[in-house]
Amino acid sequence: MESENKKKYWKENLRYLTILLSIWFLVSFVFGILLVEELNTIRFGGFKLGFWFAQQGAIYVFVILIFVYIKLMNRLDKKFGFYEK
Repeated sequence: MESENKKKYWKENLRYLTILLSIWFLVSFVFGILLVEELNTIRFGGFKLGFWFAQQGAIYVFVILIFVYIKLMNRLDKKFGFYEK
């Protein structure tokens, strides 16, 4: 039973990682590089949106994703009994 519990834990952890890394890829690569010209037609805080994503947005999203991952992993640890105080 312990081995099955660990497999479920790891499977859910990989699901979280896949989702969060996909968001990071979307923001940093797709918005910051591939769609930069289209996004530059929109202004955000006085700057072109494509430029903002390439210079600032990807970094902000990455930091937010780190905190989201911490929260998700703490919840997952509690769910599977791996939580330490």
